[in-house]
Amino acid sequence: MRIEPIPYDEVPEDTRVMMEAGSATGMYTTTVPLQIVAYSTAAMTAMHRSYEATFRKGVLERRLVELLRLHSAQSAMCAPCSTSRKDDSISEDDIACLLSPESANFDPRERAALHFFDLLADDHHSIDDDTFRSLAEVFTTAEIVEMAYLCSSFLGGHRLMHAIGAFAAMDDSSGVEPVLAYESGAVDRSRAGSDAWRGGEVGPIS
Repeated sequence: MRIEPIPYDEVPEDTRVMMEAGSATGMYTTTVPLQIVAYSTAAMTAMHRSYEATFRKGVLERRLVELLRLHSAQSAMCAPCSTSRKDDSISEDDIACLLSPESANFDPRERAALHFFDLLADDHHSIDDDTFRSLAEVFTTAEIVEMAYLCSSFLGGHRLMHAIGAFAAMDDSSGVEPVLAYESGAVDRSRAGSDAWRGGEVGPIS
């Protein structure tokens, strides 16, 4: 474990409200990763609002979005994220076939989106004009932009969770001491010498 989660009862009230609202809608399956991000109110608020703005909203079908999320979770080797389900249409066979996105389990739109995710994750410099011409055969411009944004959001989010050790923090049986243990008063604590350096007060985004 790299960063010890803030004990839930010590999470600031405004942050707990976000966690509870997200859990109630099915946005969050567990709050443990959020209890790490919550060390920074700005980061927690930005992450929550970004996810809230796209969760079960937008122009793309829910199944396609969930396939992208699960494919991203698999690529980051996030077992908790890979086992959670946010769309009932996803079968265990679909999950297995995500290892081979060209599978007949997926329709042309789903295959195109999964292929774009892989390009973005593995070699974003390989994305070219022809990539977008191909996407335009099955997606509108609005759908392409939304799909690309979601790919980048899932990819970055899962890699961040891996980097900060959120997946290990979910394993209560690991017994591993955190690199950065929780200390009272750690939320929004800064070592910067002045507000000019910090860029202003740290606090909730209005």
